[in-house]
Amino acid sequence: MSTPTTTPRSVPKPVFTDAEAGAKEFPDSQLRRFNYFNPQKRKQSHYEDVTVEVQPDPRHYLSQGWLYGFADGKGGYPLEWTQLKAWGSDRPVPERGPGSGGKGYDWPAHGWHEFRDPNEEWELTLYRYNANVVRQLNQNIDAARQSKAFEQWNRNWIQFVSQHVGAWMHVDQGLGLYLYANANRRAPTNMHNNAISVNSMHRIRAAQDLALYNLTLTEEIEGFDGSAHLATWNEDPSWQGVREVAEQLTGIWDWAEAIFAANVVFEPLVGELFRSNLVQQAAPANGDFVTPTLIGAEEFDFSERDLRYTRAMFQLLTDDQEFADHNKKLMQQWLSEWVPRCISAARTLQPLWSLPDAKPPRFEDGLDRVKSRFGGILSDLGLQAPKELNQ
Repeated sequence: MSTPTTTPRSVPKPVFTDAEAGAKEFPDSQLRRFNYFNPQKRKQSHYEDVTVEVQPDPRHYLSQGWLYGFADGKGGYPLEWTQLKAWGSDRPVPERGPGSGGKGYDWPAHGWHEFRDPNEEWELTLYRYNANVVRQLNQNIDAARQSKAFEQWNRNWIQFVSQHVGAWMHVDQGLGLYLYANANRRAPTNMHNNAISVNSMHRIRAAQDLALYNLTLTEEIEGFDGSAHLATWNEDPSWQGVREVAEQLTGIWDWAEAIFAANVVFEPLVGELFRSNLVQQAAPANGDFVTPTLIGAEEFDFSERDLRYTRAMFQLLTDDQEFADHNKKLMQQWLSEWVPRCISAARTLQPLWSLPDAKPPRFEDGLDRVKSRFGGILSDLGLQAPKELNQ
């Protein structure tokens, strides 16, 4: 049998023209940082390198238009997804043609791109922070189990935790998934996206912390009803005001209004009232030194991280060189709408202050404290406290 012969295939030889990526040498070729943006400080940070302008934007550098679009024809991150405006928002949209960058970059919304998260959050910082929080909480709970600390709880406090502390996980879960995650997608720059998505993960993690804690208490405490929070959230009159406002918040279309209503109004007037002025005040006197560690972690998330980026984000808009008056007027309208709702929701929680055996400080004192803190936040933003705050 003869062996078949194979004709050698003709393969084109590669020809290098020095046009391929990375072929050209220039002064910054070996640098591991970028120079297409102006750093906030003298030297750009690692946060800026991995965050600023990572999403190409035709308002700055992407001459061919957005790389993707939606079924209704909108592409990228339309600025009309919020009524707030930043320097450059009203410039004419460039005319674009097939395969062309159109008239060039004559529509940069510079004001939006000035925002930098003071927390400098990105993927690595999120994983590290949440991992550290969860590790510490698990250690606290394990130590409490080994020392039989749950046996020191007052009977009424056991019921309070199962019904009312557990009910707060519904607020965290709902806002984390349906407010912050949604606002993250609609915000106009990577800097906004990162900060808001981290805020979303804080709330989702807090909800999961409470859910896992609820399962632990079901195992450790005889008679602890791990499903009591469901009926409380759905039926207890004391929670229906909070539930109504939380559900209204998740229905906001304007992403900036959603963040403003949640972080500037709802969290200071309702969240901090419940967490800091009820649970954390009442728990130790009722023999519980474990629950405050979970609630305190969530309080730190908001007061020291999420509120910090929120202040920076809205201060840029209330100080905007072109639209400061427009933005302040709009935010005052939002305050007039959301402050009375949140004050009403806070007052529906008042019966909870009488439930523990060892009572926390008076409800009115706690409400006065959160109102004072709320006034400080508005002052930082150059806004006026609405008359509805005195309800």
